[in-house]
Amino acid sequence: MKKGAVALLVLLLAVVCSACNLAESSAGDKEKGYIGIAMPTKSSERWVGDGENMVRLFQEQGYKTDLQYAEDVVENQIAQIENMITKGVDVIVIASIDGNTLTDVIKKAHDQGISVISYDRLIRNTEYLTYYATFDNFKVGQLQGSYIEEKLGLKEGKGPFNIELFGGSPDDNNAYFFFDGAMSVLQPYIDSGKLVVRSKQTTMAQIATLRWDGALAQSRMDNLLSAYYSSEHLDAVLSPYDGISIGIISSLKGIGYGTESKPLPVITGQDAELASIKSIVAGEQTMTVFKDTRELAAQTVKMANSILQGEKAEVNDTTSYDNGLMVVPAYLLDPVSVDMTNVEEDIVGTGYYTAEEIGL
Repeated sequence: MKKGAVALLVLLLAVVCSACNLAESSAGDKEKGYIGIAMPTKSSERWVGDGENMVRLFQEQGYKTDLQYAEDVVENQIAQIENMITKGVDVIVIASIDGNTLTDVIKKAHDQGISVISYDRLIRNTEYLTYYATFDNFKVGQLQGSYIEEKLGLKEGKGPFNIELFGGSPDDNNAYFFFDGAMSVLQPYIDSGKLVVRSKQTTMAQIATLRWDGALAQSRMDNLLSAYYSSEHLDAVLSPYDGISIGIISSLKGIGYGTESKPLPVITGQDAELASIKSIVAGEQTMTVFKDTRELAAQTVKMANSILQGEKAEVNDTTSYDNGLMVVPAYLLDPVSVDMTNVEEDIVGTGYYTAEEIGL
């Protein structure tokens, strides 16, 4: 065979093999699935971490992903989810901005055969959720309340102490679980007078912080301090989230708290955000509730795998999360209370942050 003919044959074989490999790759991608991930905002570092963790884990397993952030604008999130439906995703993972506003768009997903996993924030008023992946939200609040109980020595009968309460966003179902969990510990001490809420603001309607906004929390704390603590010392603040805690600390430091003569109160938090872990190390924020979102992302990927393989996903709660139209099968992960005593073990030791990052 002439050299030219041999070369042509080799080229043809290469083209055929390349086409075969391309077809196999496309079939594999299609078979694995296409995942839409709708996150609420990039303004909170935890949601950035959640999104990045899920993309990495899904892509490692061969899934195609579409990650979108709505910057806390409900209309943006609805439009992004509609776009995912149009693109033909197989599963949509949604951490909602407002869990009461997605009824129609989730029905659209259902009508197109798309499964929806509610991620960390429960989506309400729809019968078309497949699963819910979250942490034990009532326990989060219990950990916060128990920490205040321990640090103030309430079990030993110490008191009275002054406390003010902050709640999460009223459009986030989790905010009520956090509050109820905390009050399951604190309410008996309020009733007995060992804890005194000088503002008398004790209901979620009075203490809620829309969109978990730290600036709003700071403004409310300014008003509370001005109205009720011109001469009284504030001993504890129930804060449900680190971003709120940082705002509260800014307000307190603005009127002289954080000195030897006027120490900061016990201040709780949640999410182990870097700024708050640094604050704990610096002796300002007292504690946070660590929810390892790497584990939550991994559990969500397992759920999506099960859905796409036509199997039932592992759940460990089938009673707690009634969204108004259905009780959503859920998998709850355990949160961890973190303060200066275990920050090195539970934060640095698990690789969540390095010692250098948090100032150790």
